[in-house]
Amino acid sequence: MAELSLRSGLPIATIKYYQRENLLAGGERSGPNQAQYGDAHLERIRLIRGLIDVGGLSVAAARSVIAAIDSDLPLPETFAIAQHAVSDSIDPASVTTPAFALIDALTAGWHVSPDNPGRLAAARVVDTFAAVGQADAHGWFSRYAAAALLAAEADIDELEARATRAEKAETVVVGTVLGDTLFSGLRRAAQEHVAARQRAEPPALNNAAPTGLAQTKE
Repeated sequence: MAELSLRSGLPIATIKYYQRENLLAGGERSGPNQAQYGDAHLERIRLIRGLIDVGGLSVAAARSVIAAIDSDLPLPETFAIAQHAVSDSIDPASVTTPAFALIDALTAGWHVSPDNPGRLAAARVVDTFAAVGQADAHGWFSRYAAAALLAAEADIDELEARATRAEKAETVVVGTVLGDTLFSGLRRAAQEHVAARQRAEPPALNNAAPTGLAQTKE
């Protein structure tokens, strides 16, 4: 465990906490007070940290999606678990009928279940837009729907590139959890770009390679 702590950069106490919370499996016993840990443990720690530190999942939510990765559940069920892990619990009765009608119109032709957490969240946002006096005057919402469909197609295409069920399941979880954060970050960068373009005062192009790309993982 000392070696695992060194390679992962985590204190031993944190690793033991992950084990107590059923996020990380124990090592293979090699003696009364010794256990062996391998690359699989290091990879799982990196996954846990990505889900919690970057994806913002709670420990309980991370445990749920990791269990889905390690299970034999069909991928659609794994998708559902991952989506619920990153979504607020919303009472459909708290959302207005017009908001649902608008979202259903925007997603006409999509195969979306009535209790899909994304549908519930989007409808609640529509209600909130109305409450704060923001109107969709120039196809705002429909363009968001089009962008969401493109992102979802990218998700599924990436999923299909994986060979095994375990690889696909991990991609489902990581793509769902971290994909939200990635999309949000790119949207913010794009907002600055489009605003600058419309002002005809573009800032210097970001042609520099991001720092840290040359570093390799252990």
